[in-house]
Amino acid sequence: MSLVYQCKHCGNEVGKLNQQVLDEQQLGFHTLSQDEKREMIQYQANGDVHIQTICENCQASLEQHPHYHELDHFLQ
Repeated sequence: MSLVYQCKHCGNEVGKLNQQVLDEQQLGFHTLSQDEKREMIQYQANGDVHIQTICENCQASLEQHPHYHELDHFLQ
């Protein structure tokens, strides 16, 4: 099983961890609400877990253009 972290704005892979056991406590998933979990974590048929995050480039863009926070996707 792999944990794949992808930017929710540009789709770039931020990181990937190969894990045999998913420990939600260790990964910090326990701090998310049920709505946040549904929005950010996707379980794949092959056992992989895809987690939406924000990459450094998109974070920099959001900091330079705060109104982008209002948009789900600000990149075309």
